[in-house]
Amino acid sequence: MSKVKPAPLPPESIVGGYRVIRKVAAGGFGVVYLALDPAGQQVAIKEYLPASLATREPGELLPKVQPDKQSLYRLGLKSFFEEGRSLAQISHPSVVSVLNFFRENETVYMVMNYLEGASLQDFIITARDQKKSKVFRESTIRSLYDEVLRGLRIVHQHKMLHLDIKPANVFVTDDNRAVLIDFGAAREVLSKEGNFVRPMYTPGFAAPEMYRRDASMGPWTDIYAIGACIYACMQGYPPNEAPQRIEKDRITIALARLRGVYSDNLIEVVEWCMSLDPLSRPQSVFALQKELAREGERRYTKLTVAERMRMQLDAMVVDARKTVMGGLARSSAAKPK
Repeated sequence: MSKVKPAPLPPESIVGGYRVIRKVAAGGFGVVYLALDPAGQQVAIKEYLPASLATREPGELLPKVQPDKQSLYRLGLKSFFEEGRSLAQISHPSVVSVLNFFRENETVYMVMNYLEGASLQDFIITARDQKKSKVFRESTIRSLYDEVLRGLRIVHQHKMLHLDIKPANVFVTDDNRAVLIDFGAAREVLSKEGNFVRPMYTPGFAAPEMYRRDASMGPWTDIYAIGACIYACMQGYPPNEAPQRIEKDRITIALARLRGVYSDNLIEVVEWCMSLDPLSRPQSVFALQKELAREGERRYTKLTVAERMRMQLDAMVVDARKTVMGGLARSSAAKPK
């Protein structure tokens, strides 16, 4: 049986002077609510509530944590609190704004601007279902990630890492801003310190070093995820997760199919970002920004001689089949009845 998720706070609950309206989202690590501040303005409140460590009965405010999980719960709580404090110091249109953070009910709450819009993941699914050769136009991809990288660069300058960049955590607002949301520092702490069967990562977007306890992480770790997000915008689906790629890497083959649809430069950028070796990736957001801004590099590769020959051979096989089938049909028609 799967473990029952902790119940969200009841509507109309008051925490830190904010009135909870309803649950907006919930995951394995916490719950996000729509709430009203004392002035009646809408805000989003994220509550630290890891489902693997805590339970809560419907209608209650306090989470319950087993004694043997208390130390790990408090370690994650401390990281979550420090993340809120660090984000509150960042003011950038492409980074979620943290307005307040506080301890109450034996947990921590992070108060943020309430954003109207949809996640990049929602846009990818909608665009993919139209079944066109391009999920997104290249100009759209470059413009979108120019915004995202501007925000991520500020985050890195504040000595922070996001550690959970994926299309679901890139929010596109109704006024056309791309905003990084739902940072994963506390989640990363629990994954490293806790004896979880599976790390709390999103398959396809987590860099290989995130699966190893002894590996060092840095800007290159978030940059891997950026590459994976661009890949998803091109293909409509996430790439294979890192452990599968280490066994058998199909990224280059998958991207090769997009030659002529997207420029060589964009394909090369994705391969660069998604290098399995951290040292082979861009080491800073600035280096990646510089490469993505190379407008004059948008070449579209023509097929090689070998590829043209292969296509001609395939066409000859199809024509031969048609000829044989046509001959059989004529022969059958010529037989006396």
